[in-house]
Amino acid sequence: MNAPFRLPTTPCADADALQVLIVDDSAVARALMSRMVATTPGFVVADAVGSVAAALQVLPSVRVDLIILDVEMPGVDGLTALPDLIASAGGARIVVVSSMCGEGATATIRALALGAADTVAKPGMGERTSRFEGELIEKLERLRGAALSRSRTAGTGVARMSIPRTQAYDLIAIGASTGGIHALSRLVCALTEDFTLPILITQHLPPSFMAYFAAQLSVLAKRPCDVATDRMRIQPGRIIIAAGDSHMRCVALGGRNAAIRLTHEPVSSGCMPSVDPMLESVAEVYGDRALAIVLSGMGRDGAEGARIIHDRGGSVIVQDEESSVVWGMPGAVAATGIAAATMPPDAIGQFVASHRRVPC
Repeated sequence: MNAPFRLPTTPCADADALQVLIVDDSAVARALMSRMVATTPGFVVADAVGSVAAALQVLPSVRVDLIILDVEMPGVDGLTALPDLIASAGGARIVVVSSMCGEGATATIRALALGAADTVAKPGMGERTSRFEGELIEKLERLRGAALSRSRTAGTGVARMSIPRTQAYDLIAIGASTGGIHALSRLVCALTEDFTLPILITQHLPPSFMAYFAAQLSVLAKRPCDVATDRMRIQPGRIIIAAGDSHMRCVALGGRNAAIRLTHEPVSSGCMPSVDPMLESVAEVYGDRALAIVLSGMGRDGAEGARIIHDRGGSVIVQDEESSVVWGMPGAVAATGIAAATMPPDAIGQFVASHRRVPC
């Protein structure tokens, strides 16, 4: 008779250690990931369960900071359960771990759009687990760093400021990274059919994800959404997303017409695509009729471009810390004092939707 599975213990007594709940119907996977987590400094396995139903029973009585969630499980699958788990976990970040979450997979974008902080592909049959372990721990440690930063700066963020509702805009430019897909989904859902301002988006994603990401945003926003190509015209009522292998800049064509140019130069953030080149070029072309939005993401990408937007008379709004998976990018902008407002994505979407393209 097999011995019952027990959670591995860890000597870590770090007060900053994050409590991790593992939800996977495979006992082998639960044991493997429990050992990975428990032997990594800064993490403690709070519990490991085999179904969503079991997880929902555990959450009211156990503090959980991170959830590792499988997709394919008996009963309710992981993607269907994501919104309920987020609500029940009281702000815990969720990493979806599944063989369905390979690069470019639709399940990956669905998970991120539904609110997952990140995804990791499980190794296939016969594949070594070392690469999987390294990727999983790396992503957990990134989220741990963001969580510690959030707790240390709680109550010290920039206060919400008045919003320039009388300002007229010709274009909306949005930058996002980790946690940004969920925020973008919430933002564009607020757009109405009569909203016609063009929208440019730079979201940190590999090239293989972009086509599905654009298709999903098109459905949510109820308007055309395309992956950027060189010389693509910027048109009313259209969303253009930066390709995953190039920066997206805009160039003036005369009057109020503009087009996309793709570039590949190195930038200070090291990101490709980067938010900064997009915002810098938007400031040059649109000046005080540009609205820049910086959503959840790690690092400082977008901070310099947002400053240039502000200096040219445009407006800058950032996602608030409470709703951000990682407040690095919006926090870096907020810290400079140039943000006209800090708001959750739904409120940003409502603000954006309230503006219409008006003649000069």
